[in-house]
Amino acid sequence: MKGSPYSQDFPQLNAFRSKPGFRSIIGHRGARGLMPENSIEGFEYIVENDILAIEFDVLLTKDEVPVITHDFHLSKAITRNAEGNWLSEDGPRISDLTVSELQMFDIGGVDKRSSYGSLYPEQAFLSGIRIPKLSDLLDLACRPEGQNLFMLLEIKSEPSIQKSKIIENIVLEIEKRSLSNRSVLHSFDWNLLKECRNLAPAMPRSYLSQLPESSNDPFDTPPEEISPDFSSLNGSIPEAIQAAGGHLWCPYFKDVTAELVTESHHLGLPVCTWTVNEIEDLENMLDMGVDGIITDYTDRAKNVFKSRGLSW
Repeated sequence: MKGSPYSQDFPQLNAFRSKPGFRSIIGHRGARGLMPENSIEGFEYIVENDILAIEFDVLLTKDEVPVITHDFHLSKAITRNAEGNWLSEDGPRISDLTVSELQMFDIGGVDKRSSYGSLYPEQAFLSGIRIPKLSDLLDLACRPEGQNLFMLLEIKSEPSIQKSKIIENIVLEIEKRSLSNRSVLHSFDWNLLKECRNLAPAMPRSYLSQLPESSNDPFDTPPEEISPDFSSLNGSIPEAIQAAGGHLWCPYFKDVTAELVTESHHLGLPVCTWTVNEIEDLENMLDMGVDGIITDYTDRAKNVFKSRGLSW
């Protein structure tokens, strides 16, 4: 398709694009439903269980080291202090702590008494687990067992840090290990993705979206100030992503329709939807023709895929 993102030479997109008999299973924050989220142990679980793609979140510390964590601050629902006690309130911002200071905290489980923790009754509870540096995961991807791992790196916009600084530090770690060909840069902040186009031309860009009317999950709703005003778009979301030079569309699963998937494919954009956990929803997304499914429960997804004779 001339002029579409499909015509560009980004081999890593093949891991997120459907083919006959193949759809992509993408482990969300590793496998949040089963293992501590955004942990090296969770990523190792993914590799050991034959999942070839992961989605995770990257922030910068005070000393400008990229680390893998979702929230801008230490979350009391998943964080214990050096004495092993749950934080009584959400902690300081990640950008206000050095890597060394972060190592004081344990993120090896969820507090099942919290509203957040109650969502993940199957998650393993471990101790001595630290927020990993991005370099820790990239090193895993360089080892023999991780050599087929593809990565969707969700770059979080930190208001106190220039977007270019965030991108440059992340890209440096990726390029040091020659992993550009297995990395996709991914964000709700479409303006940040514009900067990625200039600062990281070797990596495709994935555009996350969630419509305001479907933002009913208090734990996964993107900040309003970084998400585009979708009501102001002249056309559809896939059209806006293609116009911005994007390569992959990652919509919230409740916003997906078969018509939008078809339109996205006609524009040359694979569609990987998030975060799909229930069997019925997994089935529906496959019926709608999505290329990939981002899920907390990779085991459930594998069973659904197997029942349809699909590989991943």
